[in-house]
Amino acid sequence: MRGKRAKQYKKLMQQYGMSFGFREAYQVLLDADIIKDADRFKMDLVGGLERTLHGQVKPMITQCSMRHLYAASSEPGVSYLIDKAKTYERRRCGHLPEDYPEPLSARDCIKAVVDGKNNGTNKHRYVVASQDIEVRKAMRAIQGVPLVYINRSVMIMEPMAETSTETRDREERSKFRQGIKSGRASGSLKRKRTEGDEDDDEESAKKDMGVPEGAARKKKNAPGPKGPNPLAMKKKKKVEGGNTKPNASTKVADANDTGADGSEPVKRKRKRLHSKKKAEDGADGETAIPSEKMDETA
Repeated sequence: MRGKRAKQYKKLMQQYGMSFGFREAYQVLLDADIIKDADRFKMDLVGGLERTLHGQVKPMITQCSMRHLYAASSEPGVSYLIDKAKTYERRRCGHLPEDYPEPLSARDCIKAVVDGKNNGTNKHRYVVASQDIEVRKAMRAIQGVPLVYINRSVMIMEPMAETSTETRDREERSKFRQGIKSGRASGSLKRKRTEGDEDDDEESAKKDMGVPEGAARKKKNAPGPKGPNPLAMKKKKKVEGGNTKPNASTKVADANDTGADGSEPVKRKRKRLHSKKKAEDGADGETAIPSEKMDETA
């Protein structure tokens, strides 16, 4: 089944469920012709119905349709179809052989089962699967009857009939009107607020807060020219003056030149340089030896 057609069938069955109360498992009335055609096209009849209706199905067959199969038992392969039809649920139509020596046509029998009182309603929510055009034509006049047939080994479901569509639209309009009436009666519907309503609300709020009635309302200031954003403005730079405080480096130099009493200069202490890399150990050793000699001579 193509995807587009499958979506249409699923949506159609949802509409039948919401408008006419269809639910799984769907009761499908079969006639003798669709059983024969399904066997001729090598189709799984029950599986095809489940795929078309998008749900579980309960296949049913009337007594008159079974009598039609028995009448054609001399044809090749019909005995197998009779055994297969016996597995379906038997729908008693009431057309007994004593009263009706010849079985009724599929049109009359199925119509009597679907709409026995001629009310134009599908009381028991049957789905009709038939190859007979006359059967489908009669079912279109009854409200809420899904119709299924086989065309060239493809199972097709007819769109909703005009009578069913009119009934669905009428019910939707009545529900809509009923909802409006019930909303007006209960006062749940919202009404538009006007300026007078807003003033009344403000006055009632002031009374609750204890504000006197003669109190004048504060007027809102008219919006003036907008200035720049103070956070986005650049800050003023501070003027740098002459620093009179001596730096730390000058203090150290003065202390090295003169002693604490200011009489004699103090000798600077030598800082020993340590090598940063292991590869320079030899070079450091050579420089360290003459420095020791210089200390001894001094």
